[in-house]
Amino acid sequence: MEIYGIQLDQAGRCRHYHSEADVVALRCRQCHKYYACYKCHDESENHDFKPADASDPVPVLCGNCMNQLTKNQYEQGFCPYCRHRFNPGCRLHHDIYFE
Repeated sequence: MEIYGIQLDQAGRCRHYHSEADVVALRCRQCHKYYACYKCHDESENHDFKPADASDPVPVLCGNCMNQLTKNQYEQGFCPYCRHRFNPGCRLHHDIYFE
């Protein structure tokens, strides 16, 4: 798996979101790439970020351990594989990333 974005570190933190907890990449429904954030996506692609629909089994990627996650796993607030905590502020962007 690969995380796309601008000025990424090894865990997928980008120039827009780079706190310790910003390790989540989300998949665009149109291009099927995992991006560090919608801003990175929209600056890099020729289309706007399209939110995952209910049929996407793994719309989230943990940048810390690189495991794919279901929406329900992501919404627990931490990775079920490596236990890394996710940024709770990402809930503000829920409607951007998920239908």
